[in-house]
Amino acid sequence: MSDWKPDRTYDGASGEIRWTAFGREDGDPVVLLHGTPFSSYVWRHVGAALASRHRVYVWDMPGYGTSEKSAGQDVSLAAQGRAFADLLDHWGLADPHVVAHDFGGAVALRAHLLHGAGYRRLALVDPVALAPWGSPFFRLVNESAEVFEQLPENLHRALVREYITTTGGPGLHPATLDALVEPWLGEDGRPAFYRQIAQADQRYTDEVQGRYGEIAIPVLVCWGTADAWIPVAKGHELAAAIPGARLHLIEGAGHLVQEDAPAELTAALMGFLDGPDA
Repeated sequence: MSDWKPDRTYDGASGEIRWTAFGREDGDPVVLLHGTPFSSYVWRHVGAALASRHRVYVWDMPGYGTSEKSAGQDVSLAAQGRAFADLLDHWGLADPHVVAHDFGGAVALRAHLLHGAGYRRLALVDPVALAPWGSPFFRLVNESAEVFEQLPENLHRALVREYITTTGGPGLHPATLDALVEPWLGEDGRPAFYRQIAQADQRYTDEVQGRYGEIAIPVLVCWGTADAWIPVAKGHELAAAIPGARLHLIEGAGHLVQEDAPAELTAALMGFLDGPDA
């Protein structure tokens, strides 16, 4: 999977987590959270740009990317929220900036609202945060994961590849698509792909959705207008639910804004994180 390999480890309750940090040693810390079925790889371009001003932390959630994938592993949103809060303690970060995409948005929100994780600022990029969520394909696999796990490797590869191409927007470079698919292949990756979908449950966002009005830190909501997984209307709804939140729409970008419009997303994030009231 290219040369993007988080080179440090943390032994968490849900398995070994791979992570890394880079950028200015004296810069304000910013933590980047990926979504599903992705990994920290999606932040490689935006993270590199933010590193000119910040100390950037990235991690692969348990069950994703280069982190541990194992039978019986708890990779639910509940487990990931706890894992993130624990990881912040391990890093010694009391109030970092946090930027979270997709499923990572729910992880960041749960860690903040349920586990007391403190953030200086929070940017949510096309997050999973409001009911209902989950595409028809996602719901089908959720209900029949044990059947899909029996697919031959070549059909499984094709399924994952085609699924990722449905995010909307201009489409992915073939090498990027290969890198996003690779962690889900092989003896560990194939069952891990279906495991994370099987454990997805809307109740984990239902538990915090009614508390978004309690968020008292600056929040930026970024959304690709061509997101085919979560409609842009959810961006307007989420921004309205969080006091003082600002909404930034990125025209023509799909769900993977980091890949579709990295320069515009980076500019929006830098303006937010480095604003005069930061």
